[in-house]
Amino acid sequence: MNLVNDKNYRERVYEIVRRIPPGRVMTYGQIALILGEGYTARTVGYVMHGAVESVPWQRVINAQGACSTGKMTMPVNLQQSVLESEGVVFSEKGKCDLGVYQWYPEGTEPEPDGQTTLFA
Repeated sequence: MNLVNDKNYRERVYEIVRRIPPGRVMTYGQIALILGEGYTARTVGYVMHGAVESVPWQRVINAQGACSTGKMTMPVNLQQSVLESEGVVFSEKGKCDLGVYQWYPEGTEPEPDGQTTLFA
């Protein structure tokens, strides 16, 4: 069976995403790093593409601080519009400042050198 289609695999992603507060974001790669082996930014993106209504899918963006769904959703740029309604500010180039808006679950905050850690 394809791992990303496994309900438990998907639910681990959704569990983290449901905790992201309004007005904050996480990246696909950040979620993959937290979940560990078997997860990549690409597989997290695939899982998010099929997110159920109770999952705030719009709060997961790419590592450049931009929405990856731009032309994939109708209306165009729906993800950015929803995030802007939550207070996330985007530049003219469609990027938000991850230094301001990126959220870290407790225990995964970056070290002072800028590296994300999985251990406290």
